[in-house]
Amino acid sequence: MTTGHHQETDTTLIASMERGGVRPELQQEILRLAKFHTYPAPGILIGAFMVDYALELLGAKNTEKLYGVCETPKCVPDALQTMAYITTGNNRLKIIPIGKFAITVNRASEDATTDAIRVYLDLGKLKKYTTIDAWYAHSPAYDKKTMTALLQDEIFSAGRKILSYEKVQIKVTPKKKWKSVTCPRCGETVPDYMIEGDHCGACGSMMYYERIS
Repeated sequence: MTTGHHQETDTTLIASMERGGVRPELQQEILRLAKFHTYPAPGILIGAFMVDYALELLGAKNTEKLYGVCETPKCVPDALQTMAYITTGNNRLKIIPIGKFAITVNRASEDATTDAIRVYLDLGKLKKYTTIDAWYAHSPAYDKKTMTALLQDEIFSAGRKILSYEKVQIKVTPKKKWKSVTCPRCGETVPDYMIEGDHCGACGSMMYYERIS
């Protein structure tokens, strides 16, 4: 995406956020998120409100060491990664692909379980916002070519009003101790807990490539 196109997208996005009454601090987070995602997809815009709400409900700042679960691999994980620094790389983000627009956020804990906040897209509340509802339901009533701007405006106007939350408890996964072992098939090393029988996952259930030379 060219710089000129970025600027045009930012201008359009800012105008839409202004119309929706999005506070300036969150506007900046959304602009940063849109660049990270490469474009302002509807899912990341909703995700931004979800993360912002979850942090407020938890009484947490994004500078804290936080953990998160995302119930969809689409869009929403990027909001957790850029706004709360809960990432796959720092091993604090778990993605459970069950197809729900929902996240759970918690602080670090030494206990077996810990309190957390789950924020989710509330389908009942969504009915008041017909464009978002049609988009989320993947309905033929939503036309991406003609309704993208309308959808964006409606998302910013709705903000948190399409979200609900619940206080939950989640299990804390202790950090695994491991040692490096060499796979006898490919000769590469992996953590011992990732060995499947007598070979590594890349030589078994997780094989995703075939050598061509």
